[in-house]
Amino acid sequence: LLQNVDGQAAMKELTDTGYLTLTLSDGEKASLAEEDLLIETAQAEGFVSEVYGEWTVALDTNLTPELLEEGLLREITSKIQTMRKEAGFEVMDHITVYASGNDSLAQAMKDHETELLGDVMGDTLVIGETDGYVKEWKINGEAVTLGVKKN
Repeated sequence: LLQNVDGQAAMKELTDTGYLTLTLSDGEKASLAEEDLLIETAQAEGFVSEVYGEWTVALDTNLTPELLEEGLLREITSKIQTMRKEAGFEVMDHITVYASGNDSLAQAMKDHETELLGDVMGDTLVIGETDGYVKEWKINGEAVTLGVKKN
């Protein structure tokens, strides 16, 4: 009988009344107290949770296309910032960003051009060619060639 019980409804009944009442096959009622039960918290797929005292916090770990694209842009930004440092640019130097060799990454960069350039002190994004300090990267398993040039 316990395998077929709705866990949330059973827990509410147990909390409200102090007992979980089950109807047996012969129509008799059986009442179980909390100490009669082994209660475990199960995590739903796509969520992680943590319990602290009476509090439970759950976090949705499902990745939406928007979250994946945001992660991709953060990776691209990180690579460009690394290239700025390797090229010896000053923190306040404005740059032109170049990308070639991967249409899908280039499109993501173009779709978020303003945000990307703002994050890396870039003035211009050039797709399809490279110039300046050039480096090949694997970003999320996809090859791309990036370039940075001081303006």
